[in-house]
Amino acid sequence: MTRLHPVNASHPHRVLILGAGHIGRAIALLLEDAGSYTLTVADRDDAALKRLQVHSAATLQVTDDAMLEAAIAGHHAVLNALPFHQAVPVATLCARHGVHYFDLTEDVASTRAIQALAEGARSALMPQCGLAPGFIGVVGNALAQRLDRAEALQLRVGALPRYPQGALRYAMTWSTEGLINEYCNPCDAIVQGRRTSVPALDGLETLLIDGVEYEAFNTSGGLGTLPQTWEGRVQQLDYKSVRYPGHHAILQLLLHELRLRDRRDLLKELLDGAVPTTQQDVIVILASARGQRDGRLVQESYAAHILGASVRGQMLSAIQRTTAAGICAALDLVMAGQLPQAGFIGQEQIALEDFLANRFGRIYRAPGSVGDAGSPQAPLARSLQAVGA
Repeated sequence: MTRLHPVNASHPHRVLILGAGHIGRAIALLLEDAGSYTLTVADRDDAALKRLQVHSAATLQVTDDAMLEAAIAGHHAVLNALPFHQAVPVATLCARHGVHYFDLTEDVASTRAIQALAEGARSALMPQCGLAPGFIGVVGNALAQRLDRAEALQLRVGALPRYPQGALRYAMTWSTEGLINEYCNPCDAIVQGRRTSVPALDGLETLLIDGVEYEAFNTSGGLGTLPQTWEGRVQQLDYKSVRYPGHHAILQLLLHELRLRDRRDLLKELLDGAVPTTQQDVIVILASARGQRDGRLVQESYAAHILGASVRGQMLSAIQRTTAAGICAALDLVMAGQLPQAGFIGQEQIALEDFLANRFGRIYRAPGSVGDAGSPQAPLARSLQAVGA
């Protein structure tokens, strides 16, 4: 079954969004609100499509290769908001048809496969375009470049409930499968100048950000391709997820003592049944680069608290806004010719000033609101100074 609405022929760039879930819907709302693209949103769930008001919508079985290929052909770009295991199949079809490809995957193996696909490709293949991986790589790379010699780059991100309850002090704000991958898969890092792999959940530390205490620990996928870019140029590079204190101890019990890391289907069932979802969330970001400048040891930092906001009369959570903004900004920059037009593109190839100047990326320009959604109150001047905004 396919439902099509008339397209606006004045918009030259035809964009296909795959997936009409929480993030796919946010992407569609941001792009529709901007008004510069002719959109088609495809999903197997017709009810999800009916909740959207876009130029075109199509019910699509993404596991049907023929249907998927027919949907991709004829578009300028595909924004993949499907589960991570669909990244490589969709990217393969995009490369075959010369269609620009963007996704949000945190899966390291998928990104490496897409890098291989990109060799000789006629279009841009750009995975990991969300928050982490995504914007955190852009800002981390920029901070490190401000130093004469970077020694350590530490990236911390949390998608947290604003009103935590229960022992976990956590609520689901995005994909359960993606969260389990972060907690169970090996984590890329640079240790003593060399790329390596470190265990998830290791490296527990306490953070104090604007007077609020958090904990952080290793999780997989957040660095994107930064370890490849900075190997041999920095002594330490790591990524950790930010949580409220106490979360880590319960994860250790579940994943290691009860060995649920080896039974991911059961772990997903338990989390989906016991951990509530929420739209009332906050994104916490802290990125720091330490090293030498003018013969002195200095540190450059960026910190942000980002909340949800309403777009076209629909409320988007903080994780929806930040994730969708990342991939929409990447699309804009490629279509405007500010990024390469073919081959693999890593997030660190985006200049921070270009990202922050972008109509979608600008939500990261005013970090620091803890007031009502969409009403920034006190931008962190030190953060904007640190990144040269």
